[in-house]
Amino acid sequence: MDLRIFTEPQQGATYDTLLTVAKATEDLGFDAFFRSDHYLRMGSADGLPGPTDAWITLAGLARETRRIRLGTLMTAGTFRLPGVLAIQVAQVDQMSGGRIELGLGAGWFEEEHKAYGIPFPKEKFARLEEQLAIVTGLWATEPGSTFSYEGTHYQLTDSPALPKPAQAKVPVLIGGHGATRTPRLAAQYADEFNIPFASVEDSERQFGRVRAAAEQAGREPDDLVYSNALVACVGKDDAEVARRAAVIGRDVEELKANGLAGSPAEVVDKIGRYAEIGASRVYLQCLDLSDLDHLELISAQVQSQLV
Repeated sequence: MDLRIFTEPQQGATYDTLLTVAKATEDLGFDAFFRSDHYLRMGSADGLPGPTDAWITLAGLARETRRIRLGTLMTAGTFRLPGVLAIQVAQVDQMSGGRIELGLGAGWFEEEHKAYGIPFPKEKFARLEEQLAIVTGLWATEPGSTFSYEGTHYQLTDSPALPKPAQAKVPVLIGGHGATRTPRLAAQYADEFNIPFASVEDSERQFGRVRAAAEQAGREPDDLVYSNALVACVGKDDAEVARRAAVIGRDVEELKANGLAGSPAEVVDKIGRYAEIGASRVYLQCLDLSDLDHLELISAQVQSQLV
């Protein structure tokens, strides 16, 4: 089971804070550092000092880390033109020496679009499908050849399809709870399918849909990685769990029901239940980015039991 650290910087974080967490992620032996792609806080957080851009952040981290994988859960398709996104990701992959992964989603948070003047189209899923075709098509085009695409929402003519990523294949992550279209897109384009904040039962059901879609598309279901994103709140005792839950404004029992909360032993057991239904990777949503002791505890007493 791979454990990855997943951050939500729109709730309030500077680049320096994210760099500190990313370096701790690397030093403590976690597999990867991922971040969300949002420009506006959610809930009661003040969001200070303001948002950071996902791909500018990852470009910086690419030069200041050496081992960990870096990526997004999920890049919002509404924020970037697909041709530009393909260039950005390829360049950051080069900067990292081939450690980048692209999670790409349709975009959903209308308020942040209004706040920063970003168009919020009605047909987001159809756009996402074209974006996936374009980004992967650009990367797959042989050097010296050109790429053209004629879609409803995007048209490319004789693109040189440059630059290329350092990796022969940048892993693409697709995720969500949709019962039909999401599994179909995952089967066609994804290297990894991620389901965020879902129970074991709901995850098993959605993984099954993706597996069935992969088979229907003529693909081996086990070609995909299946993963979960879950909030983490681990403590050495009940008091520490309660303190960490209070800091992030959550109830302990709710966290235990819907996330990975409790003692290290409880969390290892819960992760084991996800492993039993096919998950091989968990993104630990860490909401208090100042609490590096939390990462140290998870590394020492949770991750060490999952090797």
